[in-house]
This record gives sequence, structure tokens and C-alpha cells, in this order.
Amino acid sequence: MARRSRIAALALLLPLLALIAVVVEVVSYLSLKRYGEGIDGMPTVAWEEFPEIDRELLGKFSSFDSELGWCPQAGVQKQKDTGDHLPGEEVEHVVTYSMDEYGSRTCVNDRDPDNDPTISTYGDSYCFCREVDDDETFQNYLARRLDTHVANYGAGNYGLDQALLRLKRQYDEDPTDYVVMTVTASSIGRILSVWKHYQEFGNVLAVKPRYELDDDGELELVESPIDEKEDLLDIESHASFLREHDYHYEHWFKPHTPSFPYSEDFLGEPENVRYAIYATLQQLERRYERSIPGVDTAERLRDTEVRMEQPRAAYHDRLFDEHDELFRALVGEFVSFAEEKEFTPVFAMVQQHRYTQYEQEHGAVYGDLLDRLDEEFDALQTIDVAQHLSTDDTESLYVQRGEGGHYSPETNERIAELLDEKLFGTEQESPQPAD
Repeated sequence: MARRSRIAALALLLPLLALIAVVVEVVSYLSLKRYGEGIDGMPTVAWEEFPEIDRELLGKFSSFDSELGWCPQAGVQKQKDTGDHLPGEEVEHVVTYSMDEYGSRTCVNDRDPDNDPTISTYGDSYCFCREVDDDETFQNYLARRLDTHVANYGAGNYGLDQALLRLKRQYDEDPTDYVVMTVTASSIGRILSVWKHYQEFGNVLAVKPRYELDDDGELELVESPIDEKEDLLDIESHASFLREHDYHYEHWFKPHTPSFPYSEDFLGEPENVRYAIYATLQQLERRYERSIPGVDTAERLRDTEVRMEQPRAAYHDRLFDEHDELFRALVGEFVSFAEEKEFTPVFAMVQQHRYTQYEQEHGAVYGDLLDRLDEEFDALQTIDVAQHLSTDDTESLYVQRGEGGHYSPETNERIAELLDEKLFGTEQESPQPAD
């Protein structure tokens, strides 16, 4: 009798367990499908290799550049809302990005060939100084200190390779005594990329050139396969080229493509669950235009995204071990170009917000790279900005609202002081920003 009861109970339990398994699998699938594609941040999984690119999306790609992939456009001014606010609330955190006739972010001082010294900067979004106003960039703070023009040729998501190519294209039109190459450690990933989607899932419009090392260890330029912006509508036709020349296709994209059972991909990483929860709460806030009491969903979501970036930081740490030679070769090309054009080359490494937690535990992703660059290139001046800004309160270095990933105006002012001191030996109080 007891045996029959157990069999009957098991007969009832098995369908229930099967139903629970199906529900878990469906929820995991839908969560990966919805939140793996990202809300405001970077998608967490690579759901499909060739997402559709339609003409509406393509029309928004105003910075397309056939040589560089993309590039800030001369004479353009944009305003960016960086605030975390609900629909209908007053927008209080808007920054302005203004480009001059050279395609450089505007400077408080005009260009003057009689200025001494003249300075230009090239690099990524930390060079561009994203998330702060035009007058809050480190270039403008430095321009005030030195009473000179400081050009800002930074561009979002640039690697050292694109920054170098832009320098070569721009320098004769806007020559300077000093060129400061300013990048984050994520450049090690960017110089191995030709299609950003393979490392930054969903960034489907960003196709770029890259350098590779030939059998003799010499740099060889691999040009972008996209000659016209409309070519992006049929990007899949370039699949073999993209897979061959983008290192991340095999080493990052494919390992992050979810497959059945989806619950392993979703529940196997607790941060995926947290991300889904906070993203859902944030969407509810926006839908009903009300905040959830006691929960700052934007801050929770941002903190979760930072934690989710730790595997990427570890990946880049490994890339510096494996592809250090390519990075140093690009710096060498920068130094050679400086010798040809007779300017002083400066290499400044800054710290991306997503690396702070990882580097506190493991040390700098790039290790002793700057020391080795100093030994290899006598003409090069290196500045480890992250080391000089070192503090227990790393959050204080970055903008606290919006993306929260870039340096604050106060930190940019400190960077200007650091550059002034290291390059020109000036130690003085910072001037007050102009009205």
C-alpha cells in the first residue's frame, strides 16, 4: 500500500517538476532575450551574429567615416542628457559637445601659431571627456593654465589604432609641438577588433580598420571593408572577412552566445538575475512615471553592470599578456611619426571606470607596460594617469549621474595639473574656470 502511494505521489510529482523545469527554462530564455540585449547599457549576451540593420538606424549614424569607421564631424554641436530622471521630470543634467571647424572639441583659446607650446590630444572617449561640458574637459583646463590652444581629437570607442590613424590624417592641417595620446586599457581589445559587435554586443554599426603584425613583426594595415555607409545594410556579406580579422569572434563572441539549456547561461551567473530584476524595476518606473520607494534602480543597475564587467576586465588582462607586442608596435609607430613631424610624443594611460574594481584586487590590467615603453622609446614621455589619481574613493573620480563611467570635471582639472607638471614642470594652484 505504501509502495503504491509513493508511486502515485511520484506520478504527480514528475509532471510538476517537468512543468517547473519548463517554466524556469522559458523565464531564462525570455530574460536572456530581453535583458541580454541590454536596456541602457551594453548587452550581456551575443544573441545573434547579424542583427538587422535598417535604414532608420543607419540614418542616425551621422559620424560614419570610410577610413576610420566613425569620426566626430566638424562644426557639429550636440546636447546629451546624462541625467537619471523619469519621463516628465525636469532635465537638469545636459552636457554640450561642440566641435570646431577642424573636428576638434572646442577650446577656450583660439589657435595661434605664435603660442608656446601648442598641444593636441588624440584618443578615446576619455580623451574626448564624455559626460562633461565643453569647458570642463582636461584640455580646456590645461589651455587656461598655459594660455594656449589645446586641441581635443578624442572620439568615443576609439582604440589606439584609430587614434593613430586620425593623427596621421589630421596632423598636417593642425600641427602642434606636443601630441598627447590618451587611451584606456580597453584599447588592447579595440586594436584586435574590426567589428565592435563581436566584443560589444549590439554595436553593429561600428566597423573599423585595424593593424596586424606580419611574419616579420611589422605593422600591416587592414582597412575597413565598409566603403559606404549603405554597405552596412548588407554587413553579412562581409562575414568571412570580419570573422578572420576580428580576434574577438572566436574568443569572446562565440563563448557568449547562449544555447539550450538557457537556464545554465542565465542562472549560472547571479549578476544576470540581478540585472534582470533591476532592469525590470527601472522599466516599470518609466512606464508608470513613479519611483520605487527606497530603491535607486539606476544606481543598482549601474553597480550591477560594473560587476558584470569584471570578466571583460580579466579578458583584457589576458590580452595584454598575449598581444603586448601589437600594442607596443602601435606606440612605436606613434613615436616614429613624431620623429618624422618633429613633435614631442606623450602617451597617457587613463583608467576606465569598469576596471576600478578589478584592478583594486589584481593590479593594473596593463601591468608594467609604461615602464617598458619608457625603456624602449627614448623620445616618448609616458604618464600613468590612473596611478597619479589613485585614491581609496575611486567613485569620486567619475561623473556620478547618467552613465557614470567618465571622469568628472574635478578629475579633469587634476589631469590638466598633472600634464602641466609632468610636461612643463609647473606646480601651481589651478586657475578658476572662466565664467
